[in-house]
Amino acid sequence: MPSPSRPVDARVPAARRVVFVDGVRTPFGRARKDGLYAHTRADDLAVKTVRELLRRHPGLPPERVDDVALAATTQQGDQGLTLGRTVAMLAGLPPTVPGFAIDRMCAGAMTAVTTTAAAIGVGAQDVTIAGGVEHMGHHPMGFDADPNPRFLAERLVAADALNMGVTAENLHDRFPHLTRERADAYGVASQEKYAAALASGRIEPDLVPVALRDPEHGWGLATADEPPRPGTTVEAIAGLPTPFRPGGRVTAGTSAPLTDGAASCLLAAEEVADELGLPVRMRLVSFAYAGVEPEVMGLGPVPATHKALDRAGLTIDDIGLFEINEAFAVQVLSFLDAFGIADDDPRVNPYGGAIAVGHPLASSGVRLMTQLARQFDEHPEVRYGLTTMCVGLGQGGTVIWENPRYVAEEAAR
Repeated sequence: MPSPSRPVDARVPAARRVVFVDGVRTPFGRARKDGLYAHTRADDLAVKTVRELLRRHPGLPPERVDDVALAATTQQGDQGLTLGRTVAMLAGLPPTVPGFAIDRMCAGAMTAVTTTAAAIGVGAQDVTIAGGVEHMGHHPMGFDADPNPRFLAERLVAADALNMGVTAENLHDRFPHLTRERADAYGVASQEKYAAALASGRIEPDLVPVALRDPEHGWGLATADEPPRPGTTVEAIAGLPTPFRPGGRVTAGTSAPLTDGAASCLLAAEEVADELGLPVRMRLVSFAYAGVEPEVMGLGPVPATHKALDRAGLTIDDIGLFEINEAFAVQVLSFLDAFGIADDDPRVNPYGGAIAVGHPLASSGVRLMTQLARQFDEHPEVRYGLTTMCVGLGQGGTVIWENPRYVAEEAAR
């Protein structure tokens, strides 16, 4: 036995490349009493995504999964009880596979990805499942929350900072050039791009069907997203009311609808993916989170992206594809203006975004990643892409990814 006075140096592994193997999601449903998932449990939605990942990759022995991290913003009821562990058990993973729950509000799934990716990178884990679920029909955002009165009494945040719609109005106030007309045009474009992606077969491959049971109508099957409104026009939404402020600029046409849904992905060390014959759809380059004033939380992606780019030694000009969560149109526009990107830049949200498809809070980060992976498949000339989102209480998160199919000759054309 080594002498206590002369400890043996521990073996410290070198940092490893982390890869995104695959991602799936449920169809998204409207969060209301007659919505798609009104009678479906939140944890069952998450179970479907985990089972689908295992089904799609039979070469992965279930016992090789080192951890399951699942996020939810409201961790109670059917999306409480340490989701990562309970969903892993319900999905049929061996009892030796641990799991945990995580919360960073809208960036929950994104944080589940970066947290377990970091563990893979330092050699603590080889394969993980990360994702999120939000059943906003069962658990409205902020329901039963009890914010500490010090927030307002000590003026730590503005009185309206906890209302996400008001924070979007605040962005319009801070940047008058972000007009309602620009936001309306962006909202309509999101619907149009989603409809085009759906028609061309780019949405369905990432969806896992969900069996439904309605007490009145019996059994059904969810195979398509419920929130999109194809055919939306600028003229049609120009007269919509502004629910967050009389005479405001934020409307239902420029906001993500309240949504139910789940998304999960499979991550691995690159050498482990090669060993198991798993596909490598993206390589993680860097990630960062940042804080901003809570009353303008939509600005969060801007400093987070600067940090992620700096850590990667890249500039915004190196990014060939952007997946930006569309909590509100004005939030995306503020990001685009900060980096000198046009409102209609084809690199931005090619399949549309949350204004069309919905935003089940903690699950949306993996939806962004799954769509970026598919876009990488289509664009071998693009080397780097990013996924970014604003986060409640004044935060932002950004992850930069590398396309393993990048071909320099294609980029030079």
